[in-house]
Amino acid sequence: MTTFNNFADLAAARIQMADARENTVEAYDGAFIEHTDMAKLSMVDEPMAADMPDADMVRGAVELAIGTIFDVLKDTRMEEFAQQIAWGMVNSFHMTARIVERREDDAAKKLGELVRHFDPSEIYAVELEETQEHCQTLQGCRESLEAMRDHASDVYHVETGRAWTATRGSQVSNNGVTASQVNGRDYLAARAKQKRDRLAPEGPMVVVSGGQEGWHDYEMIWEILDDIKARIPNMVLGTTGMRKGVDRMASSWAQKNGVNTVAFMPDRSHGNRAPFLRNEKLVKLQPVEAIVCEGSGIQSNLAQRLRAAGVPLHVRRLKDQMAQTEQSKMWA
Repeated sequence: MTTFNNFADLAAARIQMADARENTVEAYDGAFIEHTDMAKLSMVDEPMAADMPDADMVRGAVELAIGTIFDVLKDTRMEEFAQQIAWGMVNSFHMTARIVERREDDAAKKLGELVRHFDPSEIYAVELEETQEHCQTLQGCRESLEAMRDHASDVYHVETGRAWTATRGSQVSNNGVTASQVNGRDYLAARAKQKRDRLAPEGPMVVVSGGQEGWHDYEMIWEILDDIKARIPNMVLGTTGMRKGVDRMASSWAQKNGVNTVAFMPDRSHGNRAPFLRNEKLVKLQPVEAIVCEGSGIQSNLAQRLRAAGVPLHVRRLKDQMAQTEQSKMWA
């Protein structure tokens, strides 16, 4: 373990790590740009001459904020809490980006209404210009927040070996650098509307589902996924959204390999039937291949449905795992 005599040395080391992430540099450069000459964050306030933050400084700050938590707590009695703290920090970027996105959507709706109801008056022209400026300002802020979230998520993944997964909503990125993690409801809604956008990733669906308890052999799961991706390079991963066990192993593999993920969470409004209705929807999406690992009756039901639909299926049981190692303990 590298040791540092002071915080300044630690900070310098972290910033060097940030500079070494070429994809992250590209994402920041593409996000931290001014879409308009003036910034307008509210329809009430006047536009202001404010620049976007310096991309390099923000990148260094995010690296420090997330990475240093792991550095300072490592090999101490508080080390086990570093992951939880860092997860919350990444989530704060995600939730803030979602708030800005909703404001952007509202502004875009208003802009659409103005365009549809043309008025030759000067008042209309001013309102149209200000609304467009407002919408573009929010777009720039959202894209920048998403770049920060994706960077923070990447640091979290490097430090923990696990993919950061949003508990609410979808994690999508416009920069094409980070693989998207899409909420199943968003995905199904996008398909129903035949929308070809960032919430409906294109590609053959490969389904993964497994129990949460007792699974540690991530290498077995990753090996199967590596083989599938070699045959189906444009695959999209569909999981049953569990935050532990096989689903989490698969999500981490997807993030590591740049594969978009759709997490199909059960709709709890259907009560005990929810997981089984979710399984039915998964099969209707016509996956091209699937991995189902021992868990509960939910996994058994999914495996039966997939077999009946003729989907090539890899079934793995707990006893199929290799002996637990120090590295695989983190998945248990």
